[in-house]
Amino acid sequence: MTSPFEELSVEELRAHGSIKWRQYDADVLPLWIAEMDAMPPQPVVAELVAMATSGDLGYPPLGTAYAAGLLDIASRRWGWEFDLELTSACADVITGVARAIGVATRAGETVVVPTPVYPPLLMLPAEAGREVAQVPCTPEGRLDLTALDVALASPSATALLLCSPHNPTGVVHTADELRAVAALASEHGVTVIVDEIHALLVPSGTAFVPWLSVADAGLVVTSASKAYNLAGLKAGVVIAGPASASLRAGFPESMPYGASYVGQRTHLAAWSGGDDWLEAVNAAVVDNAGYLDELLAAELPGVVYRRPESTYLAWLDCRALGLGDDPAAAFLERGRVALNSGPTFGDAGRGFVRLNLAASRTTLADAVHRMATSL
Repeated sequence: MTSPFEELSVEELRAHGSIKWRQYDADVLPLWIAEMDAMPPQPVVAELVAMATSGDLGYPPLGTAYAAGLLDIASRRWGWEFDLELTSACADVITGVARAIGVATRAGETVVVPTPVYPPLLMLPAEAGREVAQVPCTPEGRLDLTALDVALASPSATALLLCSPHNPTGVVHTADELRAVAALASEHGVTVIVDEIHALLVPSGTAFVPWLSVADAGLVVTSASKAYNLAGLKAGVVIAGPASASLRAGFPESMPYGASYVGQRTHLAAWSGGDDWLEAVNAAVVDNAGYLDELLAAELPGVVYRRPESTYLAWLDCRALGLGDDPAAAFLERGRVALNSGPTFGDAGRGFVRLNLAASRTTLADAVHRMATSL
């Protein structure tokens, strides 16, 4: 199957109005924000057309229909099932995480976050008046269980924010790692809040383990938006473990109101009919990850790169290039290529950049060449 990332030209993509293509000047090649250079799955297009042509564009119904769509694909892919009564719709994953922090912690308490990590997972606790304790992952990108134990033992620590699979490193946490985290959380009386938005962006041969398949407690937040490239179609869901039912009961009545009806319907269409498209995306990401390895070896051998196990994101160690804490700034100014700034992912991101692999090979080659010539 043709790579989904080869269907649109850069000229066609530059006509898009999303932030990826509007944040920077027209001469900048954007490989930063997690948005794919791909057409959406056909079932999503069909659902959008059907809704628009029938005028069915109102408010979403309350209830568990959206969560039931996730339950179906979770059962098929991972053999994992959950209680629909312990779910709540939400506007998107960021909103869901913010709500979860609100019910699991109080102002002034500490939220522990393994880093480097998706920047909003550092921002959201701080915006809610919570302290943030960063715990660096190991050099291999794995969770440092010893360091987490120390951080969670703090009397002020009441929550742990976990990204699974991990953004930006692409690490897929193993069942043993997750069970160990669950044991530490139970020992220290800490609520684990897990962002699983990249769960479906795991290629064949690598096993994703849902948090609530190994733990009874905690809150999971997810959405179809990332896997199917539907960021502009808002919808998400929060799932509580059986031992965290009281937290689910604490969610405000208004929480489901932010979800979009169009978002929910198109996400359901993606979950139910987008398997072939998703497999093509995951296969193309694996190919692109290998191609990036070749490009870096040829043009930027000083960059240290570990191919991701999941997601479509590459985490590049540029510390040997002499570009300081924020190499992305230099690559943007001198090479006119936009990457995510490593320091925004926490202290452990200094000297790193994040690069989006969900692009054509021509775009990847152009980006690496620009980065190399900028030196």
